[in-house]
Amino acid sequence: MSDGVAGAEGNGKPARGGKIAAAAVNQASVWNIANLLTMLRLLLVPAFVMLMLADGGYDPAWRSLAWAAFAIAMITDLFDGHLARTYNLVTDFGKIADPIADKAIMGAALICLSALGDLPWWVTGVILGRELGITLLRFLVIRYGVIPASRGGKLKTLTQGVAVGMYVLALTGWLATLRFWVMAAAVVLTVVTGLDYVRQAIVLRRQGIAERKAALEETEE
Repeated sequence: MSDGVAGAEGNGKPARGGKIAAAAVNQASVWNIANLLTMLRLLLVPAFVMLMLADGGYDPAWRSLAWAAFAIAMITDLFDGHLARTYNLVTDFGKIADPIADKAIMGAALICLSALGDLPWWVTGVILGRELGITLLRFLVIRYGVIPASRGGKLKTLTQGVAVGMYVLALTGWLATLRFWVMAAAVVLTVVTGLDYVRQAIVLRRQGIAERKAALEETEE
């Protein structure tokens, strides 16, 4: 069998069995631990919404269960990307599903909180608008390069997760006051890092255009 494959490769044409084997490997690679964590996070989104809105959305017990679902989603977000990069488990599915899962759980939490009157709609609008806007911006400038994730962006994500998690819980007293300030910090980081990404995108585009122009001038010479 190995001789047959080798002969096919020697003729410059991949063997039919080789194609089937490669397809099987690629298909199996989707079912790795990183992607399974991403799938779990996607499944947690509807579960979180149901728990959050159960019994009118104000029962402390249901809110605690909703917080648990949200916390699990945030924790898996920390691990799936790291596992994919560390153990070479990066797949096309993961590249698409991971950011969708991130924005889905955060968006669901923010919309539920605003719908219940716990969080002003403008806060939800600022955070979701920034996330969707930066995602679109990345696609617009991807022909010139990739905007890397910054430390500020990672801090923003962490602060958002903590703030939203605190709002999901039925907190009172000084903890309710504390979560207000944590959310305020999250909003500030959201705006500041968003503006920084816009700056990086402008610089990246200018550099890309300049490099292309220089390359064209060299070919013309």
